[in-house]
Amino acid sequence: MSNPTNLNNLEKNQGNAAIGMGSNLGESLDTLKNAIQTLDEIPGINLISYSNWYRTKPIGPPQPDYINGCGLLKVELTAHKLLEILLETEQKFKRVRLEHWGPRTLDLDLILYDDLVLDTPNLQIPHPRMRERAFVLVPLAEIAPDWIDPVSGKTIAKLLEEVECSGVSKL
Repeated sequence: MSNPTNLNNLEKNQGNAAIGMGSNLGESLDTLKNAIQTLDEIPGINLISYSNWYRTKPIGPPQPDYINGCGLLKVELTAHKLLEILLETEQKFKRVRLEHWGPRTLDLDLILYDDLVLDTPNLQIPHPRMRERAFVLVPLAEIAPDWIDPVSGKTIAKLLEEVECSGVSKL
């Protein structure tokens, strides 16, 4: 009988990653710009590009509009390690989790990692709701229109055509 495979051993330890970024508390635009700079300074993470910033309507409880964008990273980390760094970065910018989909100083989501499909208790790649969220697809299509979602087989540009974008406006 063979030993069960450790999922972490199957993960790549380098590749391209797409992250979603958002904020609706405090000086959101400054927070987002500082967060992307902070990530770029971390060993194993190199910022390739990031999108324009967009004002978007919130999902969830009543709260202020968000500023959202996406970034492309070249990483020398597993997806789980990258997620850990994203969560640590949120903490540095005073992220507090009081309610599901509530307001926040900084939200960093791992959207895609190369063509990896991963479903673990604390990480799903691609992000499970990215295909239905204009606030992710609009900025992501700006910087990675030809990236293929490994689940649907569609490009980001094609996925964008399939969502309602009226609540998203470029700053």
